[in-house]
Amino acid sequence: MSGLQNRILGRPIGKVPIMSATTQSNKDRVFIFDTTLRDGEQSPGATMTLEEKLQVAETLDDMGVDIIEAGFPIASNGDFEAVVAVAKHVKRATVAGLARAITADIDRAGEAVRHARRGRIHTFVSTSPIHLAHQMKKTEDEVIEIIARTVAQARNLVDDVEWSAMDATRTPIEFLKRCVDTAIKAGATTINLPDTVGYAVPDEHFRMFKEIIGSVPNADKAIFSVHCHNDLGMAVANSLAGVAGGARQIECTINGLGERAGNAALEEVVMALRTRADAMPYYTEIETTHLSRASRIVAAASNFPVQYNKAIVGKNAFAHESGIHQDGMLKNAETYEIMTPASVGIKETTLVMGKHSGRAAFKDKLRELGYELGDNAFQEAFQRFKDLADRKKHVYDADIIALVDDEVGSAGDRIKLVDMEVVSKTGGVHSCTMTLSVDGEESTVTYDGTGSVDAIFSAIKQAVGQQPHLVLYAVDGVTGGTDAQASAHVRLELNGRIASGNAAEPDTLVASARAYLNAFNRVMIERGAAAQGAMAG
Repeated sequence: MSGLQNRILGRPIGKVPIMSATTQSNKDRVFIFDTTLRDGEQSPGATMTLEEKLQVAETLDDMGVDIIEAGFPIASNGDFEAVVAVAKHVKRATVAGLARAITADIDRAGEAVRHARRGRIHTFVSTSPIHLAHQMKKTEDEVIEIIARTVAQARNLVDDVEWSAMDATRTPIEFLKRCVDTAIKAGATTINLPDTVGYAVPDEHFRMFKEIIGSVPNADKAIFSVHCHNDLGMAVANSLAGVAGGARQIECTINGLGERAGNAALEEVVMALRTRADAMPYYTEIETTHLSRASRIVAAASNFPVQYNKAIVGKNAFAHESGIHQDGMLKNAETYEIMTPASVGIKETTLVMGKHSGRAAFKDKLRELGYELGDNAFQEAFQRFKDLADRKKHVYDADIIALVDDEVGSAGDRIKLVDMEVVSKTGGVHSCTMTLSVDGEESTVTYDGTGSVDAIFSAIKQAVGQQPHLVLYAVDGVTGGTDAQASAHVRLELNGRIASGNAAEPDTLVASARAYLNAFNRVMIERGAAAQGAMAG
């Protein structure tokens, strides 16, 4: 561990449980830079409230994330306030704010992160020919001057400065070397070479880092970082290849959240390094038993459900249905599992709760699943659990997770469902009579539609007086069986803003209505438009 790394992180390096003291001395520490709150929130529809961002930040901090990129302070007052709040709230991690290579951006980022115990300004500029010609409209020499000036400005505000070459993987290597050399001389302590558009393949990503680090004279004065997008499905592979090439920071997000096809998934890179330490002799300080809980919290806050077969944290990641697999698991779990569920915070037992369970048992189950609710939230969740248990023969962990996430996700909604009656007839009219509470004031409307769901969604639009465009509507079963909860997902667009909503109910139509309302509430959240289009990575 270099003195530079210790200075930037500002805390001693602890032991990694899966390595002995002897083997650890031969390993390299990889820092985890989580950008769920910045790059992750750029996913259309993934807007989070301030309270949700603080919850995510606290989860990341508890898990051992080294750097939390909390937002883009110049983008809006809301983003600035979120970075300030996270900076004040986080206890251990470095807190970073993003800034374009513009004086006002850097000043704003410095103002936001000064509240952190350890603050970082992350500034970026495009370097690829296509970006310089069509977006920046600058020459290579002009870009070099911008890097020198803006990195020096950032370094005058904080000791920890990260510089990124946007679209590095499509930048000529000799020009990229000049940029890196200039940034380090100007005071950058971390150099990020992002695969902004997910274009790279692992071998060339490895060679890029190997050559840059091996040929830039002062490369040893900075930590090199990977930031990979998943447009070709290679973000995790490229991130690990970059580490093999000499990078020692991975920029990633929980659940791989991010614009377009997303970013490298934190849980995947961490567990790949842990599970295959024989092939990749590096380690992180992440407490992996927190991964499952972090995944659920981010999925609920962003309203982006995790696909069932998602690596590490998906619903089916540790599920076995094949008879051959089940036979092997009964004899020895290692026949079909290369890591244990417990290592990522997933419990093997799922059928534990029913209608006879009391408050103490329910609270213990919530704690086991990683939830700590206030008194009012707990009472509401317990009542919904009892109602669900009366209608379902078996209540699984997945049912409880969906129930609580749904309750927490809609707690601050301005528009709430009070009552709903739907009448459907084969070949006839489908009618919905609905009572909504809008900012505490109730109103009742009736609407006839071409189908039950059409009648429900149209009734909501009529009651609220807005006409959002329905981008996506989908319904899944949380668990198996005819009494399973329906998990409804809705994505809406209104006045250029996109937001997602979800809800879980035994009644599919009620779940659909509540998911639509959840998305409606989110899409009406006002967010500043300034600087939204120019994001790094």
